Amino acid sequence: MTKRHESEMTRLIEPFETALDTSRRIQELGRLREMFEADNRALLAKLDRQNVMDTIVGADAVFREVMDRVDQVAATDAPVLLLGETGTGKEVVARAIHEKSHRRRGPMQRVNCGAIPPGLVDSELFGHQRGSFTGAVANRKGWFERADGGTLFLDEIGELPLAAQVRLLRVLQEGTLERVGGQNAIKVNVRIVATTHRFLDEMVYAGTFREDLWYRISVFPIRLPPLRERLHDIPELAAHFARHAGIRIGGQPLTPSREDLELLARYDWPGNVRELASVIERAAILGNGRHLDVRNALGTMKIDRSLSRHRSSEFPKLDAVVQSHIESALRRSAGRIEGAGGAASLLGVNPHTLQARMRKLGIKWRTFRS
Repeated sequence: MTKRHESEMTRLIEPFETALDTSRRIQELGRLREMFEADNRALLAKLDRQNVMDTIVGADAVFREVMDRVDQVAATDAPVLLLGETGTGKEVVARAIHEKSHRRRGPMQRVNCGAIPPGLVDSELFGHQRGSFTGAVANRKGWFERADGGTLFLDEIGELPLAAQVRLLRVLQEGTLERVGGQNAIKVNVRIVATTHRFLDEMVYAGTFREDLWYRISVFPIRLPPLRERLHDIPELAAHFARHAGIRIGGQPLTPSREDLELLARYDWPGNVRELASVIERAAILGNGRHLDVRNALGTMKIDRSLSRHRSSEFPKLDAVVQSHIESALRRSAGRIEGAGGAASLLGVNPHTLQARMRKLGIKWRTFRS
């Protein structure tokens, strides 16, 4: 090969070598980017888990009995039903159950059942196949599939419509689901933690919640007491919230004074722990991050409380509503409780359950005999 040929070959090869080198560099950059993204995700997950555990540690001191029950059930796969008023810390306890379980490295998905439009509940929970309804342009996993291998936190389960309750019961019993528009059974391995501020037993009597689903999800109920029943826990909770609020707002932790704690203890806390956290944050803002202005922070809450008392006084009591509903069913069935067309059948409850409720409310079936 002549020098001229060598020169020509060099000119031809050089661009290929440059392109190959560039390709290798791009591949290496891609590999490094994936590695950094994976590390970033791991660090964020670790930070999120640490934040959750910090909240749980804060809760552990004031929820001693609750956390004892969490420790009892966390290692199992049993469904857990968290009962309590709004703001009592149900989500914190649900996260504690997940973090203390063998599923802690799996996903924990939270679904607010009351926030899903009725027509989309099945699609949101169980997923859908492409073309199953208008707007279903692609296959989509529901919350159950997204929580596979972890925990599904069904917040306010009492808001689910009856049709969705039937499908939920099947998933709990069989561990399988079908997407909307699908025909294949999909296996899912999910632990259910459900919450409600409602009295589900009363909803069962009223026929708005399935009795069999109630039994299924209440294998291990945990009641979270309202803050007004444990005022002695306010100092620890207030200190926990003040420390974090102070750092967020003024760059330094704050501590409630004795006068602050006395003021907090006089309030009845209709919004429970969540309201206490809000009051402490408001107090930190009013104090410009340098101290807590609890007196003024509570001043606005007293106005709100008086309004809520006025509204609640106009609302009928639950027992009165349930009694009226049972009596309507007894009138329709002419006082008959059991069998087809009986009051128990009309209400969708077990006859023995209905009779127990009637005894509690003092309802006599004989007075409805025609």
